[in-house]
Formats: sequence, C-alpha cells, structure tokens
Amino acid sequence: MLKFENIMAEILIIMGSDSDLKVMSEAAQFLEEIGLPFDLTVVSAHRTPSRMFSFAQEAKKNGYKVIIAGAGGAAHLPGMVASLTELPVIGVPIKSSTMSGTDSLYSIVQMPPGIPVATMAINGAKNAGILAAKIIGISDDSVALKITNFTRSMEKTILDKAENLEKIGYSDYLKSMI
Repeated sequence: MLKFENIMAEILIIMGSDSDLKVMSEAAQFLEEIGLPFDLTVVSAHRTPSRMFSFAQEAKKNGYKVIIAGAGGAAHLPGMVASLTELPVIGVPIKSSTMSGTDSLYSIVQMPPGIPVATMAINGAKNAGILAAKIIGISDDSVALKITNFTRSMEKTILDKAENLEKIGYSDYLKSMI
C-alpha cells in the first residue's frame, strides 16, 4: 500500500486513469493548501481489479479515513471501492468525451441501497477535497480550523468583490475583468 514521504495520510485519492489527473489534482491542490497529507494513485476498476480490491479492502488498516475516487465513462471505481470498504467514499465523475460526464455522474450517483457514495458535480474534485477535509475535521480540531479559515477567506474575497463592484459600477467592473 502507498505511504508517500513517510507521512501518515488519512485521505486516499484514486482515479481510474492518469487522464483523470488534471481534474483530480484539484482535490490534491486543496489538501496541500491546508496542509493535509494524502496519497494519490491510479487504480482502475476494469483494468486492475485486483489492485482495486486490495486498495479498498486494506484502506482502513493502512490508516486512511476517507477515499476520493474519480472515474469517467462507466465510472465503476467509486461504487466498487465503496462496496469493499467501510470508509466513506467520495465519487468524482470525470467529464467524458462521449456524454460530457453525464454517464459518469449517473454511474456514481445511482448506487444501490447499502452502498453509499457521496457524489460531487462533474469534475468537482476540489469539492471532494473540501468534503474529505471536513470529514477529517470532525475528529481533528486543527483541520476543522483550517476549513473555517478557508471558508472565511472565500467570504472575504466575495465581500471585497461586491464592495468594488458597488464602488465603481458594473460597466467599469466588467472592463476590469478583461
């Protein structure tokens, strides 16, 4: 099992293909921003089923508390992993070329009773990272504080934009955005 840089990661990020990395890196980048260690790798439900079984079944034993699983197309990875572990699984449907990600979304969101997967928006990996951090923050006050600070910074950004818009008017604001 993974353990990069000898850091005890509580979040495992997996994806069905390295072509999903551009999207899934948004979860990794958020977790890096708040200083929460994670492991990230490729685990294909269809091409490496033994690897998937191993990762899912050993995840808790290996110290993980949350799994983020991104997949496109048939998108079986999040659901299959959820069926093999008692850990919470957050599914990220990856936009596909044939159905713009709706196939991935439907595959992940339509889980049978007893096999829940928290499903993000298509390409919603950043929200998956945020949700994973919030789950960890339930039992770790330092992580909860980082989420609170992140939320406050978003609020400040929007309030600053609103103040500027109100000050200079919509026309000049639009021009400043170009």
